[in-house]
Amino acid sequence: MRTIPAERSRSTSGVMPEGPGVVLLNKPYGVLCQFSRDGSGKPTLADFVPVPDVYPAGRLDADSEGLVVLTADGALQARIANPRHRLVKTYRAQVDGVPSPAQLAALARGVDLGDFVTAPARARAIPEPAELWPRTPPIRVRKALPTSWIEVELTEGRNRQVRRMTAAVGLPTLRLIRYGVGPWSIDGLVPGAWRREAAPPPVL
Repeated sequence: MRTIPAERSRSTSGVMPEGPGVVLLNKPYGVLCQFSRDGSGKPTLADFVPVPDVYPAGRLDADSEGLVVLTADGALQARIANPRHRLVKTYRAQVDGVPSPAQLAALARGVDLGDFVTAPARARAIPEPAELWPRTPPIRVRKALPTSWIEVELTEGRNRQVRRMTAAVGLPTLRLIRYGVGPWSIDGLVPGAWRREAAPPPVL
């Protein structure tokens, strides 16, 4: 496994570019996806993004890692977060077990989670991501049960949806990384690092 160091990018200016720009953050594990403190002592976005007046366009659980898109443009924030615009979110999940074709097909056609049935998605088995960083704390490992990686692309993004989907088909998620949202990804961003993108998504 190739690892990359966890370091924070620096910027010479806290000013957003002109137009509906975005900030892309690779959120580390354990960080709350908000700027305000909640009394738990957990770090927040304020510990990583020193850019004023930006807000996350869609949440990411504290125990999930990866891409958070932030913007100061309220209309753009709403368009990114609203599932009716069908912006694809790409997740990479390390799961207990090895997915069968039937399990991947179940994820793709939609899973009944009790309170709702998920929309059709794309799901496939993938190798362990090449630029995977170590997680602190590490995932639990059971010697008798192998783990593997899957990639899920969906246009929804409800609370803990990917974790609930994989658990429902018998593949509990051990580690979850959001790799991409629409045209943006965490390519080139180590955990805690961020960068600006001036262009909005071409299609919303």
